[in-house]
Amino acid sequence: MSPETVKLAVVQMHVTDQLEDNVSRAIAHVRDAGAQGAQVILLPELFENLYFCQVEREEYFDLAHSLEGHPFVGRFQELARELGVVLPLSYFEKAGQAHYNSLVCIDADGTLLGNYRKTHIPDGPGYEEKYYFNPGDTGFKVWDTRFGRVGVGICWDQWYPETARVMMLQGADFLLYPTAIGSEPAEVETPNSHHMWQRAMIGHAVSNSTYVAAANRIGTERVGDLEQTYYGHTFISDYTGELVAEFGDTEEGPLLHTLNLKEARKFRAGMGFFRDRRPELYGPLLTTDGVTRRG
Repeated sequence: MSPETVKLAVVQMHVTDQLEDNVSRAIAHVRDAGAQGAQVILLPELFENLYFCQVEREEYFDLAHSLEGHPFVGRFQELARELGVVLPLSYFEKAGQAHYNSLVCIDADGTLLGNYRKTHIPDGPGYEEKYYFNPGDTGFKVWDTRFGRVGVGICWDQWYPETARVMMLQGADFLLYPTAIGSEPAEVETPNSHHMWQRAMIGHAVSNSTYVAAANRIGTERVGDLEQTYYGHTFISDYTGELVAEFGDTEEGPLLHTLNLKEARKFRAGMGFFRDRRPELYGPLLTTDGVTRRG
């Protein structure tokens, strides 16, 4: 049975090119959040290293590891067990000859509940992820944890309403998105980028009557000849689309808010979005060109 309230923390942090440095600071942030009463704690996307996808370089495939015997997932399992917290954890996964941008959900007793592989893989200036990552093959995932049914997408997934809607149809109590997003080359840079990024997810909060939160990195990272500045603005939105907690572009650490899941469930039922759906008419969503074909 889902709890009535959950205390959520989303972590904003800078990242270096040293795995141990990043993991140690991530653990410190988790401990800080746990000391403040957080029950579910989200770290940013691929926090283990610089956002290497700025460039296409063969050597960065060496950063990937299989889930079995992973160099730091086990440490976070122990941490989750010690603190009694849920940790959805982003990592660069190697599976056979394939590579994925993945996330494992660790329950509050340290159990691995399952693995999600990022569904939507971007390919653009400064975000060359299709070079590194196979498209995810797990489908969207939600997990029953000690502190509610958690749905998690990864970064580019957050722009797709289908991701949020599927996780909500699977019974998610709230939606989380670990992220690495910031500046782009001048020719594609847009004003108010972080507002667009937030608005996309806030739209999911409104249209699904659910809490939505995202954890982003901060700081300037240079990879090869390219440089990106990550704009932070880690946030938590309530089930009406109100920003209830937000960092700027320099704060580092956990951002906390208590989610009233009981009130969200009541509000969601009253709005009727899931009562009034017409899935029999949504066939075009299963196509790339909007044309439903038979026979």
